[in-house]
Amino acid sequence: MTAVTVFPEWQGRPLDEVLYECRELVEDTSFPTVRRWREAGGRVAGHFQVYFPEEIADAAGLLPFKVRGAPIEPAHADSRFGSYLCSILKTSLELALSDRVQLDLFVTHPICDAARNLAAVWGRNAPHPCEILYLPQNANSAHAAEYLRGEYARLQRTIEQVAGRDVSEADLRRSIAVFNENRALLRDLYALKRETPWLVSAHEAYVLVALAGLLPREEHNALLRHVLAELGTRPARRQDKIRVVVEGGFCEQPPLDLIRAIGRSCYVVDDDLLVGLRWIREDVAADGDPLLRLAEAYLDKSTYSPVQHDLRKPKDRMLLERIRAAGADAAIVMAAKMCEPGLEEQVAYTRALDAAKVPYFVSEFEENMTSFDHLEIQLQTFVENLLFS
Repeated sequence: MTAVTVFPEWQGRPLDEVLYECRELVEDTSFPTVRRWREAGGRVAGHFQVYFPEEIADAAGLLPFKVRGAPIEPAHADSRFGSYLCSILKTSLELALSDRVQLDLFVTHPICDAARNLAAVWGRNAPHPCEILYLPQNANSAHAAEYLRGEYARLQRTIEQVAGRDVSEADLRRSIAVFNENRALLRDLYALKRETPWLVSAHEAYVLVALAGLLPREEHNALLRHVLAELGTRPARRQDKIRVVVEGGFCEQPPLDLIRAIGRSCYVVDDDLLVGLRWIREDVAADGDPLLRLAEAYLDKSTYSPVQHDLRKPKDRMLLERIRAAGADAAIVMAAKMCEPGLEEQVAYTRALDAAKVPYFVSEFEENMTSFDHLEIQLQTFVENLLFS
């Protein structure tokens, strides 16, 4: 489809107003950018947490839409799932059942026992195709890249059917170049968080990343270029806050107000929030077979997560490296309620932090939380103990 601007509200506005419009969009559960894209004749590929090769959908002219739940009541979806499951599964399905978003394709991943069943439940309740992308369970196998390349080719064939057109290698290379720029801009944003965290708050940085799941990447790139230039000259002063790394937001996302509450007490200098949108840490190579290059990047140029098993990236050690690289004083280790991968890794993380004598604060969250007073008081006590001990 021809280029369409789905988020014009920020253009020509001062920085604070730009950030306000960005926050409003991220918290709008009617998803106006998806609606505008469809009204202009575009098609949408929804993809569940954590990682999805968005370049393939983009190369076909589809809008990749990050399905990450929402702070809504699962009035329709509750009857499709059991009671003791994480919130994000129910609210993600609720988006489709309540017609808050209209998709042309949905892709999910068997990242845990609960998510393994999402594709079947979604497929029985939605009119559009539903696919499972099987990322390699053994990332250390010599055949992992070749296997994943085959999965990407299978996914590409489905996307071509939805788009009504073929995807060429030139299309893929163009898309990879756009996403390489996006990855570089997000790296710049996180460098700003680490080096001068008083210039961009935790919730502002989160919102700027989250927009990647709502906008065409070219449009997101233009927004990031503008905001990063403005943030660099922001008249803000450093405050007496400890520097922390937040770990545990790889799938279900904490409410924006919770991130804002953490930022009132601490500088969040690194995190794993929405890590799937930042999964690949370097440029994807532009030469050779584009699908194979994407597969290699997923395996060899990527960060870590509880949902990927890679012996080269032990998660407890990777967390300690993240803390050291960010110059953090402490860690906030969170887990979503009913999240088995997150709660299991929380044990390994706290053991590693104890052994390294790194102070940490443990908490759990749910995307529908509305009260944070008790948690914020506990966090402030933790911070004061570090500042004045």
